[in-house]
Amino acid sequence: MTSDSAAPYGTPEAPRVAVRGEARLEFDPEIARIGVQVSARGKDRRTALEDLTRRNNAVLELIKSYGDAVEKLATGAFSISPELTQHGRGEKVRAYHGGVYITATLTDFTALGELTTRLADMELTRVSGPWWSLRPDSPAHGEARREAVRDAVRRAREYAAALGSRLSALVELADIGAENAVPYGMPAAPGGMRAAAFGAAGTEMAPALDLEPQRQTVSAQVNARFTMTPPEL
Repeated sequence: MTSDSAAPYGTPEAPRVAVRGEARLEFDPEIARIGVQVSARGKDRRTALEDLTRRNNAVLELIKSYGDAVEKLATGAFSISPELTQHGRGEKVRAYHGGVYITATLTDFTALGELTTRLADMELTRVSGPWWSLRPDSPAHGEARREAVRDAVRRAREYAAALGSRLSALVELADIGAENAVPYGMPAAPGGMRAAAFGAAGTEMAPALDLEPQRQTVSAQVNARFTMTPPEL
């Protein structure tokens, strides 16, 4: 025989109410990421490599010059490949193509606009982004979870009050996840700006881009079960 405490729907003396608490909050982003692709093309492998190395070093030097504004800098990929001629017999190489992909994470959004403009103005350099996000350990995630719990309590109290009851105890609280709508990392679609440059840098620096940080949405959901006093029916 099942005891009253194990009854899934409570008892007449201690009815149960089950609710889902939800929260959806917006926060200012904490970090922004940009991707930088450096390219080179030469008639022989050495020329392509030398040009690629020079441009890569120039990009890294520029990004590092922003000091503490840059939280993380990493090289994600490197490639050098031959381009074969389309006509004629044999495997005759027409040119060599080289590329390096770099990612940079910034916390200073004031410096972000200037840096992206200067990078896009460099020789055979493509800039993509920014991707705005919160850190995985951001307090924003905890605030969303707490608000979801508060929402669950409010809902349960409203149901109980409609029956002339009041909540007496929490039986279960199940976390079914809190997720950032714009995940940490680089999503497929950038939120804000995309810049590209494939020519030599001009003698005068282009004006810095005015970038508006994209607010981040954090959502959370919890399932909660409560017991309540007998209703006044």
